[in-house]
Amino acid sequence: MARIEELVANYKAHIAAPWQRNLAGAQKTIFIVYPKVDERRLRARLELFEIATKETNHSWHLFDFTSTFARWMAETDYRDEYFREPSDLGMKLENDFLQYAAGQLRNALTDQNADDNSIVAAYGVASLFGFSRVSLLLKEVEQAITGRLVLFFPGEYENNNYRLLDARDGWNYLAVPITVHSGGDL
Repeated sequence: MARIEELVANYKAHIAAPWQRNLAGAQKTIFIVYPKVDERRLRARLELFEIATKETNHSWHLFDFTSTFARWMAETDYRDEYFREPSDLGMKLENDFLQYAAGQLRNALTDQNADDNSIVAAYGVASLFGFSRVSLLLKEVEQAITGRLVLFFPGEYENNNYRLLDARDGWNYLAVPITVHSGGDL
């Protein structure tokens, strides 16, 4: 079985189990962890995760981070100056961009069609690399997770640490990891 199909099978086994309702937001987060070289392959096969979700009687809502930075930058005052002097953008990224990206995801999580039986699936997280940390973004939206947040994560999971794109020091997070090597009974 190919890696993406194995991820789908492990994901489906996990979400098919009865959901605990009294969990904290961080515990309602599921990381689908896959090698960064599989990013395009995974994007082409996202519908398999949607099918698996619907087969387990949960609704599916997709969110894409890919163009988040471009949209934020287009809306930013003084963007032309930042292009001339990118080093001036540092503080604005730490605060404003983080809040913008978190707000976009929060809107998806609190959409009227997303309830406690819904999966909000976020992909394109690699496009945040260098602009914001996923760990900080998740802390901003934890309270808004009612059903489950599935984050497609190109990187590594090892010893309870997640590393985006295998490039940064990892961080420990309470999310459930789904990997090629994991079963659905995490």
